[in-house]
Amino acid sequence: MQPPASPPSSPDSLLKRCHAIAGLTLGELAEMAHVAIPANLQRHKGWPGMLIEKWLGASAGSKPQQDFPELGIELKTIPIDANFSPLETTYVCFAPLLMSPGITWETSNVRNKLQQVLWLPIEGDRAIPLAERRVATGFYWRPNEHEDALLRHDWEELVEYIATGQVESITSRQGEALHIRPKAANGKVLTDALGPEGQRIKTRPRGFYLRKTFTQQILMNAFGG
Repeated sequence: MQPPASPPSSPDSLLKRCHAIAGLTLGELAEMAHVAIPANLQRHKGWPGMLIEKWLGASAGSKPQQDFPELGIELKTIPIDANFSPLETTYVCFAPLLMSPGITWETSNVRNKLQQVLWLPIEGDRAIPLAERRVATGFYWRPNEHEDALLRHDWEELVEYIATGQVESITSRQGEALHIRPKAANGKVLTDALGPEGQRIKTRPRGFYLRKTFTQQILMNAFGG
């Protein structure tokens, strides 16, 4: 078995690719794809996701669009424990700290990224060596009315803080489903934002993340937990 040479042509073909790698270990997938396995994820946090993208034929790379732009589908790998509970929050996208005028929930990148998601759980228990962690069964998810309303409420509240120059006041405790926290390799990375007096300030880049409680419910709904 080898990674595909082209992006999937349809949601069905993408799901078939997903099912083909279910149950295999990251080590097996890396070996078949001739990809080196890092000793750990401390400096290679995104490695499992990049390996999975290779096997599924994702084409977006790091562009601010869905991983499968032709299909309008975003891929989210999610590390889980033995009880199928997520082990960490799920990164969605960067939070724009200088807001474009007229941006709404409907036109936001967060909603664009979450319109249709292919969730792919992966064993993430640190007691399991990286190469031996297995890939679970992937599934599609679209936010239902309740989930969309939750996300919209959190997004609007957080964006209000950004737009009114209160980005430094945002804490990771805000937001029931979606929250904002710093997103950078280290604390020295800075970007422009709006300050409380309407002036430009320098601050750490921020990202939107889905809470574990929110993704836990998605997993429970999918696997009948």
